[in-house]
Amino acid sequence: MTLVDGIAVRDDVREWKGLVVLGAWAALASVVLIVVQIGAYALWPPPETTVEFFEMLVTNPLLGLWSLDGMYIVSNLMAFLVYLGLAVVLWRVSHSAVVVALGFGTLGMAAYMASPRPVEMLSLAHTYFDAGPAQQVALVATGDGMLATWMGTAFDIYYFFNLITLLVFAVLMYRSAVFTRATAIWGLVAAMLMAVPSNFGTVGLVFALASLIPWAVFAVLVARRLLSLSTETADHGTVERPSKPATSLRSRDVTRHTS
Repeated sequence: MTLVDGIAVRDDVREWKGLVVLGAWAALASVVLIVVQIGAYALWPPPETTVEFFEMLVTNPLLGLWSLDGMYIVSNLMAFLVYLGLAVVLWRVSHSAVVVALGFGTLGMAAYMASPRPVEMLSLAHTYFDAGPAQQVALVATGDGMLATWMGTAFDIYYFFNLITLLVFAVLMYRSAVFTRATAIWGLVAAMLMAVPSNFGTVGLVFALASLIPWAVFAVLVARRLLSLSTETADHGTVERPSKPATSLRSRDVTRHTS
């Protein structure tokens, strides 16, 4: 990356500093949420049947909503903020690639937000225990449909679209001098491990858990660099670009007469 490129990147970061800093802290928050979610999953494994979900949602609503990806929604919002911060810093590498990455990321996040059903399941759970036997059968069938939608087509679209987003950003990092090669490689590894969605049986679960490690390392490295860039722009202040010296009319006249 040339000196002019470095100045351009600092100018972009200065103009969008709030978004860059927000992306940095969102990256760190996503790592904290990963640790919390793994701990919660180990202590309170999610139910396996619809009726068990209903029971948990009634006896412990917060834990039930957590088991239905309530916290994962927040994690995905943090990831999207990270993507926005990266878009600012990598914009000069390739405008087209950044637009494509954000496009897939936005569509993927929108697809995911339409897939979980925590509020609907909570409502069904309270109705279930107040209903008669015949109604309970119908409510369980409805709950089964909700759970199938949760881990259905929209979820898989989210997984593959975010794979593309992370892959594009990692490649742009590799082509940029702003981030280290190690950061780009960790991003590539995390993207590759997203090739198998977590709802693809045991293999998907293994890939999903394995992808958390490179993503966590990637997020920490990205956060450090984004915060460093925001600090550098504050320290350097406004950088003036060298301008081409103007030639006066008198000088041009002298040149014309002497030639």
